[in-house]
Amino acid sequence: MGYSENKFAILFDKQRANQFNIGKTSYKTRIKKLKKLKHALEHTYKQDIRDALYKDFKKPQLEVDLTEIYPVIDEIKHVCSQLKSWLKREQVGTPLAMLGSSSYIINEPKGVCLIISPWNYPINLTFGPLISAIAGGNTVILKPSEMTQNTSSLMAKIVSDLFDENEIALVEGEVETSQALLELPFNHIFFTGSPAVGKIVMKAASKHLASVTLELGGKSPTIIDDSANIEKAVSKIIFGKFMNAGQTCIAPDYVLIDEGIKSKFIISFKKQIDTFFTEQPESSDAYSRIVNSKHFKRLIDSLEDSKNRNSTIESGGEINQSDNYIEPTLISDLDNESQLMQEEIFGPILPIKTYKTLEEAVEYINSKEKPLALYIYSKNKKNINFILNNTRAGSTCINHNLLQYLNHNLPFGGSNNSGIGKSHGYFGFLEFTNQRSLLKQHTLGAVDLLKPPYTNWKQKIVDLTIKWF
Repeated sequence: MGYSENKFAILFDKQRANQFNIGKTSYKTRIKKLKKLKHALEHTYKQDIRDALYKDFKKPQLEVDLTEIYPVIDEIKHVCSQLKSWLKREQVGTPLAMLGSSSYIINEPKGVCLIISPWNYPINLTFGPLISAIAGGNTVILKPSEMTQNTSSLMAKIVSDLFDENEIALVEGEVETSQALLELPFNHIFFTGSPAVGKIVMKAASKHLASVTLELGGKSPTIIDDSANIEKAVSKIIFGKFMNAGQTCIAPDYVLIDEGIKSKFIISFKKQIDTFFTEQPESSDAYSRIVNSKHFKRLIDSLEDSKNRNSTIESGGEINQSDNYIEPTLISDLDNESQLMQEEIFGPILPIKTYKTLEEAVEYINSKEKPLALYIYSKNKKNINFILNNTRAGSTCINHNLLQYLNHNLPFGGSNNSGIGKSHGYFGFLEFTNQRSLLKQHTLGAVDLLKPPYTNWKQKIVDLTIKWF
């Protein structure tokens, strides 16, 4: 497809023509835009957001407020409080050999940006990156997932109500829409999704040498040693794993537990899962559904694969295909070659695997790709430090899970297979800006004395500079 034939070329050209106007706006103007978005999410469309997400996959209202609306509102507050300082020209040191000059860093907009967001937290993962893009002074095209159609349509209305399309626009559609957008010469692409699709996005970006931020996923492990408080660990893991029915990129994917405390974990899990979701989670108003029949089938196939490999369902396992319902499930005795231990689960199934030594647990983690998150439950500082020093991960939380995502002073993102680049707060702002270096010469400098013709005297000056400066 040629550029002129691309159905989004006209929209892209409008934003490209307008990018310098947007890029020159003051921090006050950008904050005003962010506060408009904040008011829309917090007041104007709050109930509409709740209703849309319930229609898409029965996401509980409190969970919508906690995981979709609150993180975006909090991000806006944080950015508004810091943006003035982020946009200031930053003076940095200048070497003595360059005496007579000053050096600065300017955070300038990258230009026209594309944000492709996923279905699991559509409000959060669409508007979160948008905040950073607005703060950086960019024009933006948003492409949310087609899997949560009600929420995507609502976001399209919100964006069109708040912004002109030559600054920020949202386009809906399926895979073909994303493919058409990826053919355009964006300056930066921010993608949240699977590693497999992330590779496609990165390949498309390479054609235009566009920079990318890839928020991907992977199998995030949870390590529990024999010093941990089992009751507290189980409670926090249930919270982190079964929120949004496990459809969370940083959810605990599997548990690695000291073999001596496995039975205690299982007993506590069975007891506490009833406290969270009652003995009939299908009737609980605190439990979501799988987003669609395709993902439901994927999860059921993985569960059946494990059953065929003689695994043990310790708790849960009930399903209702007509409602895309899968009961919170704990499963043990898994074959390492099973689908549940090979692929990111992204659903309400929690495998538990034992280890004899911490070295064994770490070796298992390191046999896989670097995870987006790694969780540790322990009171033993030596064990905690051993795990931290001998593993790699995008983020780690000790004696809890998911909370690292909510701290905007921490960079959020993966490493290699689990992601490229960071988001949130200042780190998200940096993703959507170019750190432009600036050197200003004030007086005659040493370098000006070293122009040709080269002489012995000038050689001595260079020798002294190499030795002392």
